[in-house]
Amino acid sequence: MTKYARMAGVLAAGALALMWALPAQAQATRTWVSGTGDDVNPCSRTAPCKTFPGAISKTAAGGSINVLDPGGFGAVTIVKAMTISSEGFEAGILVAGTNGVTVNAGANDTIVLRGIDFDGGPTGSNSLAGVRFLAGKALMVQKCTIKNFTGGSPNGFGINFTPSSNATIYVSDTVISNNGAGSAGGGIAVAPTGGATAQGVFYNVQLLNNTNGVKVDTTNGGGVSTAVMTNSVVAGGIVGVAAVASGTQAIMQIEHTVVQNNSQFGVFAFGSGAQTVFGTSIITKNATGISASGGATISWQDNEIAGNTTNGTPTVMVTKS
Repeated sequence: MTKYARMAGVLAAGALALMWALPAQAQATRTWVSGTGDDVNPCSRTAPCKTFPGAISKTAAGGSINVLDPGGFGAVTIVKAMTISSEGFEAGILVAGTNGVTVNAGANDTIVLRGIDFDGGPTGSNSLAGVRFLAGKALMVQKCTIKNFTGGSPNGFGINFTPSSNATIYVSDTVISNNGAGSAGGGIAVAPTGGATAQGVFYNVQLLNNTNGVKVDTTNGGGVSTAVMTNSVVAGGIVGVAAVASGTQAIMQIEHTVVQNNSQFGVFAFGSGAQTVFGTSIITKNATGISASGGATISWQDNEIAGNTTNGTPTVMVTKS
């Protein structure tokens, strides 16, 4: 064998070893999407992808997908810790007959959704939920709009938070409107399953013209479900704020919140273990301001409960010391 043949063999063997050593496709901690991008691109700043599904496979766990310019970027399922962020641009997810974002992540994974415009489409689109959360450690929804999710079973939610293991949801600076159909569905549901405990923290959230506003619910086999809402508005539904329980506790607390123009109840507690707690809030122009059936309505004395067809009487009145 000549010297040159031996050298060629060594080089070929080295190249083959290098091919085995390299990953098939490297994932970046930060990727980018653009309305003029292409999903065959590496999703870099200078060669962005076209859609969120195209970018998510190229984004490492714990990484971030960022939006470069306005566009519609498609529904996506998230199975790992992830941030999807749009600052200053309209980043749309328009769907029909499905969820906008489905989260089915690991037990220690936190998912952040920021600056996204979710749209379930025109009447008849039967879209399920803007965000459907099945599993993960925490979900953060920030500076989003979620509207027109009116189909499925149950009938459409802006955010349907149904964790099968203990999890927390945070929603801030977000408008959720025109979700649900008939008397079902609505703005936000915190309804754990499988004995899981769920917690919600909602700040500066507008829940407008949903069939129902916000509820904590343990009737689907969940453990304790609690949520606190502050500096928010819940208006234009059938039931504004609700706790619905079946044995395990469901506790919904509101502070500095307006609950107005709901056609049945402003604040409602239903079932054994259900509690609604409210302070420094205005409950007005509802058919019934506050009501309980098997649960408890607990009112601090600094609420304004007036101007309803029937104001209602709290189960418990608490004096702040």
